[in-house]
Amino acid sequence: MTTVRDVEFEIEGQVHQGRLVAHQGPARPTVLVFHAWDGRSAGVDAMADRVLGLGWNAFSADLYGKGVRGDSVESCQALMTPLLNDRARLRRSILRNVEVVTDQPEVDAGRLAAIGFCFGGLCVLDLARANGPVRGVASFHGLFTPPGLPEGPVSPKVVAFHGWNDPMAPPEAVLGFAAEFTRLGADWRLEAFGDTLHGFMMEGANNPALGVAYNAVSANRAWKGLVGFLEEALSA
Repeated sequence: MTTVRDVEFEIEGQVHQGRLVAHQGPARPTVLVFHAWDGRSAGVDAMADRVLGLGWNAFSADLYGKGVRGDSVESCQALMTPLLNDRARLRRSILRNVEVVTDQPEVDAGRLAAIGFCFGGLCVLDLARANGPVRGVASFHGLFTPPGLPEGPVSPKVVAFHGWNDPMAPPEAVLGFAAEFTRLGADWRLEAFGDTLHGFMMEGANNPALGVAYNAVSANRAWKGLVGFLEEALSA
């Protein structure tokens, strides 16, 4: 048996709403799912449901606010850009989502992980950079730009699933990711997929002119990689 419930919380005076899907019974390891630039969408909730099917709980994070969604390139950009321009504020929002999850009775607070897509992929890397209280983070077609904030050792395991043809994270950015997380002492890995653009995990994505397209083969390979990563990170 499973339960599904919305979780409301505040970030700097604004109401946000996450979604927890959980197995009934003893508290379980839980995976936070961070959304892309459009906000907490049905697609993110569907990813959380997939995680639930693997035997863990899952929480759809909310970085924009309750009901705040983008529905065009312009509106999504307008929502994401202020957070990208203020990475300290973004870090606080990310950590607040984690704090909320740890307070839920269904959650084993000592066994958390986070995954994120596009903008959410950057967010989970920032969570690792902040040495947040999670065991591992997995970034899917995320941006690799460092936040320019105080650094320290990175305890969470880190994996980046990356489309090699992603114009938003060219090869020099990938090398920067490797150099940064090596310097921070992280247990990191990278899985790169050839002939694969940005957004390869998102069914229905199809805008090659912007360098964005779903890729079923790469998506399947990345998901299989995620399962092994989570099994390792969340094991007792």
